[in-house]
Amino acid sequence: MTLTTRWFVPRTLAGGLYLFIALILVLTPTAPALAVPPAGDIEGQIDQAWNKLEPIIEQYNQVHTQLAANQAKAADLQRRLQPLQLEVDAAMSKVSDIAVRMYEGGPATALNAVLTTGSPAGLAEQLGLLNQLAQGQRQQISNVVVTRDKYLADKKALDDLISQQARQDADLAAKKTDIEKQLSDLQKLRQQAHGPGGGTGVLKPVACPVDYVGGPGGVAAKTACSLIGKPYVWAAAGPSGYDCSGLTLAAWAAAGVTLGHFTGSQWSATKPVSRADLRPGDLVFFFSDLHHEGLYVGGGYMVHAPTSGDYVRMAKIDSPYLPIAGFRRPG
Repeated sequence: MTLTTRWFVPRTLAGGLYLFIALILVLTPTAPALAVPPAGDIEGQIDQAWNKLEPIIEQYNQVHTQLAANQAKAADLQRRLQPLQLEVDAAMSKVSDIAVRMYEGGPATALNAVLTTGSPAGLAEQLGLLNQLAQGQRQQISNVVVTRDKYLADKKALDDLISQQARQDADLAAKKTDIEKQLSDLQKLRQQAHGPGGGTGVLKPVACPVDYVGGPGGVAAKTACSLIGKPYVWAAAGPSGYDCSGLTLAAWAAAGVTLGHFTGSQWSATKPVSRADLRPGDLVFFFSDLHHEGLYVGGGYMVHAPTSGDYVRMAKIDSPYLPIAGFRRPG
């Protein structure tokens, strides 16, 4: 009896303990598990973010192209200003010679008028005071004024250009910071949806180009296909990475056709074609502001540089996320 009691009591206590623990587990509130958004939802977020970001990148491409053109123009102006300065110096030397001769043989009042004007323009205004000079001497002074005026006009144009470039540089610096932040956020979104990998298996689902054609369009299409797998790099036109207009620029450059690094300039520099007349090499533009484009490779496919963190790849031109704006043909 004693043995039975010893055995019965511990089992009863143990059973009560188990019941108590079970009640605690049932009654204790637990934090709900965070639901992982479906991949399609995250991709939608990526599309929305990218549609806001890519126009900024294309705007940067446009401004950067304009800045490079302005810098070349400024360099050309500077080259032209140097001989102008030499011409001004030579003309002023002639004026000095006139003044010396005037001092030696002319009235002091006329000489004072020449010496106290302080500028070549002033000399031009007081040419009437130099009626004692020979016609050849008067023409020398007039030439000084003309040369000086041209120098000042060119110098002002150069100064305005430099000022504009300074504002553009500041604007680009601000845009660059904003773009880099948005690209970082976009990359995190993409990693949530697909992970950090970028296998080439999904980048080229069919033969590329789908349709083979000869001529420049065929060369551009084959070049674009050869770049599949290269990473998207904003404002880049190769060789290590590309953005959308940089890819089409590089593809058509291989065919001997020059395009600007900006979707808008590529649209303007190319001829419109209908969808029925599409052939490999043609450009497919998206959105009303033309901020994205791809290069058609046949069979309803294009090659394009889609988004930050992605790779140059093939894709169908018909997509709910990419409204077609039109088709254009370079060359």
